[in-house]
Amino acid sequence: MTPDIKPLVAGNWKMNGVQSCLAELNAMSTGFTKELQSKIDLLICLPATLISLGTAETKQSALKIGAQDCHFNVNGAHTGDISTQMITDIGATSVLVGHSERRTDHGESDAIVLAKANAAIASDLMTVVCIGETEVERKSGDTLKVLETQLAGSLPDEYSSNIVIAYEPVWAIGTGLIPKVSDVEEAHGFIRSEMIKRYGENGKTIRLLYGGSVKPANAKELMSIENVDGALVGGASLKAADFLGICEAYL
Repeated sequence: MTPDIKPLVAGNWKMNGVQSCLAELNAMSTGFTKELQSKIDLLICLPATLISLGTAETKQSALKIGAQDCHFNVNGAHTGDISTQMITDIGATSVLVGHSERRTDHGESDAIVLAKANAAIASDLMTVVCIGETEVERKSGDTLKVLETQLAGSLPDEYSSNIVIAYEPVWAIGTGLIPKVSDVEEAHGFIRSEMIKRYGENGKTIRLLYGGSVKPANAKELMSIENVDGALVGGASLKAADFLGICEAYL
């Protein structure tokens, strides 16, 4: 944790969820108690098909709804894409950009991630920029070099209070594998130093999330690491009991 930074626990449902799954979202909203609200901010990034329904479901809640991706253009001939204008129009307040599954499955480069981040920030969306190394890069000892390159290429030049960084070791996503505490500490310490180098004193205020096989059983240990200001949670965010169990690491 970083002093004076309110942690953010963000869930990413990925390509999961139909209307009946909103019961889990409602349970998360109900379980996000005043006590938890005083400790953390809470976000669920839904599939595009559920965002409008999700924002309606959580209208009276402190739980916020986000999107999982955006296009960098406001509109146009981009079949299947969603713009930041569309995202805000249906009530979402946040968006993920640069998730490793977008980088891998859709060939998104740092330059594309940067364009999306700029578009999201221009639309006043909290913008969670995802970075992380592959297993091959890690075994080659290139983790910090990869993070430096991704940060340099994916982040806007100008500071915005809407910027959030999510460090997700690609090899830990959905695998059950978790880096050693010392490795997470090193990565997050490096990211913090890069933020300060890039944005000056403002770099000390940017939330740095950890993602990759976060579960209720390991959340307390992971969230207590220096410069870890919350979590980006995948599979464990699909069930209210698991997701709230992670949140309760802050109680």
